[in-house]
Amino acid sequence: MRRVLQVIGVKPEKLAEYRELHRAVPEPVLDRLGRSSITNYSIHLLGDRLIAYFEYTGHDLEADLAAMAADEATRRWWQLTGPCQEPVPEARPGEWWATAEQIFLLE
Repeated sequence: MRRVLQVIGVKPEKLAEYRELHRAVPEPVLDRLGRSSITNYSIHLLGDRLIAYFEYTGHDLEADLAAMAADEATRRWWQLTGPCQEPVPEARPGEWWATAEQIFLLE
């Protein structure tokens, strides 16, 4: 299992909309997450940053993320959520959600 923590900015004027969208995530989007071997997925808010955590139980994260990006329901979802977000300065070129480096783990 691989733990993934990602960060993205949320536009202050879009925060209420972002919260409202996540009160009813479409079932096909949730299903695609599961089929992409993503579990224990949560999003937290700190200031103007969204912090996502999930556990990946598959064998090829990049391929599973590509399958998500190709999924029509997920693409429609991202059309709604994307305008609420903005990459953080720490994001690599072309990266939307910046992936944080794990420094410590106590199990």
